[in-house]
Amino acid sequence: MDGRRPEWRACVLSGAVFAVCMAGTTLPTPLYPLYQDKFGFSELTVTVVYALYAFAVIGVLLLVGNASDAVGRRPVLLCGLGLAALSAVCFLCATGLGWLYAGRLLSGLSAGLFTGAATAYVMELAPEGGASRATFVATAANMGGLGCGPLLSGLLAQYAAWPLYLPFITHIALVAVSAAVLLRLAETVRERQPLRTVRPQRPALPPQVRAVFGPAATASFVGFALFGVFTSVSPAFLTESLHVDDHAVSGLIVALAFFSSTAGQLAVGRVGVRHSLPLGCAGLLAGLALLAGALRWDQMSLLIASALVGGVGQGLAFRGALADVAAASPGHRRAAVISTLFVVAYTGISVPVIGVGLLTGPIGLEGAGLVFIGCMAALVVTAAVYLLRRPEPARV
Repeated sequence: MDGRRPEWRACVLSGAVFAVCMAGTTLPTPLYPLYQDKFGFSELTVTVVYALYAFAVIGVLLLVGNASDAVGRRPVLLCGLGLAALSAVCFLCATGLGWLYAGRLLSGLSAGLFTGAATAYVMELAPEGGASRATFVATAANMGGLGCGPLLSGLLAQYAAWPLYLPFITHIALVAVSAAVLLRLAETVRERQPLRTVRPQRPALPPQVRAVFGPAATASFVGFALFGVFTSVSPAFLTESLHVDDHAVSGLIVALAFFSSTAGQLAVGRVGVRHSLPLGCAGLLAGLALLAGALRWDQMSLLIASALVGGVGQGLAFRGALADVAAASPGHRRAAVISTLFVVAYTGISVPVIGVGLLTGPIGLEGAGLVFIGCMAALVVTAAVYLLRRPEPARV
């Protein structure tokens, strides 16, 4: 065991770098009401600003999602950290809506480079036989980082000076530390190729992955859609419907969803990958129902319960989906296949969120939320029925 500790240390450190990058993508969440007051834009604009990030992620995954398979993990991740720092600079310089668009775009480009490459890197740095634990480190770093972002900015905005500046200054410092850590970690891609060999890729899957990809992608889509609505709309719901102006509370509720996702991922080891996907779908369905109750009756307790239950469901489903897809993928295509899974997941963050924003004007936030919940519930039920009936997936 002692001989394996340095290898696990590298795995955990790479996960920490992953978490820092992802924290930057949700850092503005509790600050959107402040930006609305400062620049005077609507709730639809909030959802568009938020979704622009997801579209940037999807673009990167499609264009260069396989880049780290060719040029190496570290160069791609260092580039991602650089884009994260530039995103924070845009928010620091924000004097109008254009800066927010630029910041979110750069944040999405950063996350797009990180998602597939960092997940594969964390798993490859793990000792032999540690694939299950490494999958947890990767997914926990992803979701834990997303949760730390709004928690950090909410606390700083509520209790420290410079609410629209200090969170981004802090993140730039964390990015600098992360770059130093990354430079000390080993490269895991042995046969590297020039950057010119990287070509845009269509969402394509090796034959052995296709049997597990459909239900895994559906569950990921619904889980990320739920989180997308939480991160983009919940601050407005708290302010308008519950009259809660505390930025720390807003950040904490969003963070609870992501931290609960990490708890759900940890539970996969007990329930097993085969059962985690259908159980995750059940948790997502319950979380959607609780969110519907929170919107309908303006109940803070139901909103918190939705974050907790839906988060656990998303964690179960997402780690199960990632483990299934990674296990079925050949090593030289793993980052590209993982990137394809994230394309579907980030489509869930973007398209439904914009739909909610478009519907908020004509039918109000409650009506838009209930339409969203009905659509996502239909999807998750369909996925759950298929998962319960599917044969045992083949693994390579």
